[in-house]
Amino acid sequence: MKSEEEYKNTLSEAQYKVLRDKATEAPFSGKYNLHFEKGNYQCGACGISLFSSEGKYDAGCGWPSFHSPIDNDRIKTQRDLSNNKERTEILCKNCGSHLGHVFNDGPTGSRYCVNSLSLAFKKKP
Repeated sequence: MKSEEEYKNTLSEAQYKVLRDKATEAPFSGKYNLHFEKGNYQCGACGISLFSSEGKYDAGCGWPSFHSPIDNDRIKTQRDLSNNKERTEILCKNCGSHLGHVFNDGPTGSRYCVNSLSLAFKKKP
């Protein structure tokens, strides 16, 4: 596992704020919001594949949305009481980086609402 100093040296300032300090990017500002190429979305901090393009959809919320992770063992959740709301935060289980939140309002149940800055993309050949 990387140290916080290593994350500071390898991530952009904006990525660090989202991934490690749990900030949220502005809605409709992220490069993966309306991105629909075939491939896998990876943790922007450690590179583990988290979501497939097959599970991505446009929820109209301004952030990339997925109906499920590639494998539930790659995501961990925890209660988030910030901003005077109760939500369920999602984190990369491998490195603990903040990804976004999961809501129960998706077309198949869950909607994983993820910051683009939390992600990297690996295109399928």
